[in-house]
Amino acid sequence: MELLSGLLSSLGLSGAAGLNAFIPLLLVGLLNRFGVMHLAQPYDLLGNTWVLVGVGVLGALDFVGDKIPGVDHVLHVVGGVVNAAAGAILFASHAGVADLPPALSMALGLMVAGGVHATRTVVRPVATATTAGLGNPVVSSVEDGTSLLLSVLAVFAPVLAVALLAVVVAVGYRMWSRLGGRRRAL
Repeated sequence: MELLSGLLSSLGLSGAAGLNAFIPLLLVGLLNRFGVMHLAQPYDLLGNTWVLVGVGVLGALDFVGDKIPGVDHVLHVVGGVVNAAAGAILFASHAGVADLPPALSMALGLMVAGGVHATRTVVRPVATATTAGLGNPVVSSVEDGTSLLLSVLAVFAPVLAVALLAVVVAVGYRMWSRLGGRRRAL
């Protein structure tokens, strides 16, 4: 059971990183720092004071910048690498229970976070175009809130996290399909 829980937790955390790289990194780092969870080396560095400060500062800048049309686009381009890397680290930090090779764990996390981030990047321009950018703060706040909820669930209720992740992917796919249908109709 611990094996399944570790894998589900890894999936949830890497999916959360696809929406916002900094929220799950900060949560896992703080939980490790305060002894709520134990991360093996080298992932225990997430609980280091300087790493937490750095992730917090970058997260705050990302939080504000993602609410501004134009700036959010630049952050999503850069986020393609940052979010996928965060997902890889988070998946590997929790998949140790499953005795997966670290390279495979990181590849799986990269794919999950990268896939969620790619879906987010495809869907976001629709909000920008249909609301002249005024909907971006709302969409960004929903993404951040979903990332936080996914992160908490991944740590404390991994089955629920994966269920929520499936809903997020399904909604993203549906929005992407609608966008594709509109493009063909034009």
